[in-house]
Amino acid sequence: MNFDNLGLIPSLLKAVKEKGYDVPSPIQEKAIPLILKGKDVLASAQTGTGKTAGFTLPLLQRLSSNPSNGKRNIRALILTPTRELAAQIYENVLEYSTHLNIRSTVIFGGVNQRPQVATLRQGVDVLIATPGRLLDLVNQKVLFLSSVNILVLDEADRMLDMGFKRDLDKIMSIIPRQRQNLLFSATFSKEIKFLAREILNNPEIVEATPENTTVEAIVQKAYRVDKNKKASLIIKLILEGGWFQVLVFTRTKHGANNLCKKMIKSNIKAAAIHGNKSQSARTKALSGFKSGAVEVLVATDIAARGLDIPLLPHVINFELPNIPEDYVHRIGRTGRAGAKGEALSLVSVEEKNYLRDIEKLIGNRIQISTVEGFEPDPNYVPAAKTQRSRVKHRSRNPNKGFPRRGSRR
Repeated sequence: MNFDNLGLIPSLLKAVKEKGYDVPSPIQEKAIPLILKGKDVLASAQTGTGKTAGFTLPLLQRLSSNPSNGKRNIRALILTPTRELAAQIYENVLEYSTHLNIRSTVIFGGVNQRPQVATLRQGVDVLIATPGRLLDLVNQKVLFLSSVNILVLDEADRMLDMGFKRDLDKIMSIIPRQRQNLLFSATFSKEIKFLAREILNNPEIVEATPENTTVEAIVQKAYRVDKNKKASLIIKLILEGGWFQVLVFTRTKHGANNLCKKMIKSNIKAAAIHGNKSQSARTKALSGFKSGAVEVLVATDIAARGLDIPLLPHVINFELPNIPEDYVHRIGRTGRAGAKGEALSLVSVEEKNYLRDIEKLIGNRIQISTVEGFEPDPNYVPAAKTQRSRVKHRSRNPNKGFPRRGSRR
């Protein structure tokens, strides 16, 4: 199977060839023909599957077959959870529409809205947006969605995790009911299935595993270490290993900032990205990481969405994610395009249950050992265990543990 067999028009095939692609990935092979037929699609596809081209190519073809007359109105709306992912998709739309008479733009928060509004007023066919900025501009009556006939929700699971369900409901109430819907998610969770029932109409279900991102291509290992020694250990590993282009994941923004500062003090060229960083700071950090000016990028899970480094050699879990699927997302950023990759996790005693859940999900045991000089204290007792009896007698806060709507890590 090659792209010529998928029913794509010559202009799109030319753009695909210019990007160096010959053979479609499984998600592209399955999704493109269905989308070209106008079907609603529910797709399970993680980072690295080629899902962006899987919906972008047929979307562009459907728009080009029915060109705009007069002023261009938004006919395709692509929603994403983060600014970085929105920008990445926009780049792909631009590349694939090079030989088409299609206009597109991207809007997201954290930057001045004036240039975005100016572009919208010129007329666009395809709009890539984050939910918050989209609704802001709709409320200001500078953006109209009455002509949308194709809707894409990319990384829908992340949108729900980030508390965007209410925003999605508002958007669904604004756009026309008669439309084609494409929903892409890393998992088919209960929440995603409920969302699909609300939005999709007799959808075709498509599942795909990450292309060129297999367990065989990624060396997964872990080190036992007390959490107060993690920063020293990771700095030692990077310096002594001469590592560069290292993507490090933390669970919190505060943790990302602290680790980044410690690395810089150790003469490691590091930068941090998370939800509290300005868009210009995030863009600068990402471009520096891609060019090699930044050796280590410290990121929270959500901030790293949309980051695409084809030959990323090292991914380090400074802290294990409490959601096992996030581990798969993280390590899927290395070992691509046939290259070998390494996924290293630093595991404290508090995280042993997270490790067990991850191993259960991936169906493999992760090799775990210690580094000389960083062995865990055998007498250490996690704080949660020493305080358990007191916790039992505390009154419960019914809102504790639930993220605020639209919160970002």
